[in-house]
Amino acid sequence: MRVAHFDCFSGISGDMVLGAVIDAGVDPEAIRSVLASLDLPIALEVDKVKRCGFAATKATVRAQDQEDYRFLPDIEAILARAALSAPQRELATTIFRKVALAESVAHGMSLERVHFHEVGALDSIADIVGSAVALDLLNVDRFTASPVAVGSGTVKCAHGIMPVPTPGTAELLKGVPIAKCPVKGELATPTGVAILTSVVTEFVDTPELTLERIGHGAGTKDPIEQPNMLRLLVGEATARRSSSTGFDEVVVLETNLDDCPGEIVGYVIERLFAAGALDVYTVPIQMKKNRPGTMLSIIAEPRLAAELEAIVFRETATFGIRRTTAARSKLAREFATVETPWGPVRVKRGQNSEVTIVAPEYEDCARLARQNEIPLREIFDTVRRIANQ
Repeated sequence: MRVAHFDCFSGISGDMVLGAVIDAGVDPEAIRSVLASLDLPIALEVDKVKRCGFAATKATVRAQDQEDYRFLPDIEAILARAALSAPQRELATTIFRKVALAESVAHGMSLERVHFHEVGALDSIADIVGSAVALDLLNVDRFTASPVAVGSGTVKCAHGIMPVPTPGTAELLKGVPIAKCPVKGELATPTGVAILTSVVTEFVDTPELTLERIGHGAGTKDPIEQPNMLRLLVGEATARRSSSTGFDEVVVLETNLDDCPGEIVGYVIERLFAAGALDVYTVPIQMKKNRPGTMLSIIAEPRLAAELEAIVFRETATFGIRRTTAARSKLAREFATVETPWGPVRVKRGQNSEVTIVAPEYEDCARLARQNEIPLREIFDTVRRIANQ
């Protein structure tokens, strides 16, 4: 499995992501080609620079200043006409929706009324679209990141002087470990954090991988305290058979339904699993006015939260969804195929130095049970016994 790890020791921004991925080997011409399809007055410049004496790539978007605000539908219309692949368009849309949702919470307004300030500017649009293209072209299976240095002090933004991190950035940082840094000022921008949380599935200090490529993306400022750059480590993940339990972050989405037929609930569950939810379950509850209801709970990777919420809003009559972020302890996992007397069965094995758990794939076992008229429990027992050998 190929992994890309963001080392955010000096924070993260959209141009730093773009520079780091280009420095790691992605062709900037492929990014320029997509940016040209946006039909906006923007140009991408790529230069080699130094930060505290270390070489890095600086990606700079040249664009005209525009005073008009853009709303989320305006941004989505721009993305719709761009020459983006489906995964690239989906990622770019997810990033913008994350920013819009964070701003709606920070300013206490509906998602539809949120207007983009800095993130709606042409250079930020290019940073997000360019990063979505570049990360897709990086061709990795998984993204991880270190704790994020956010900086300190204050920063001047569209709403005046605000403490670091600003309210919108702080909202985007929910569930993300942050780190101290001696540099004054804003190191983690809304654009950078939105990109990060849209692709990263685990936050770790040091990734376990065989290092192949390294990219350094330079920030605009050049403080004396430390290099202002984002480091991107790319390589092949090493097999992890640790005595300790692994950790990652998941998002938990919950909503209470009291006027939704059971068939609709079942359909929504199917849609959520198809969209990538890790788990979906329901619990019977008693709601106000003594109405029986159902609590729908979803566990998912943080990058999928907006997409899964959209499914629930679209398919049910709910007025709101609770979102929390949780730390998850998990066993190291691997997948294998077990040969049984009746045919192959896929299994998932979770383990550390103390525990080994084998979970046969239900569909495979059920198929063999039907074909051979054997009790399903016998198939399960046989698969576990062979797998444990």
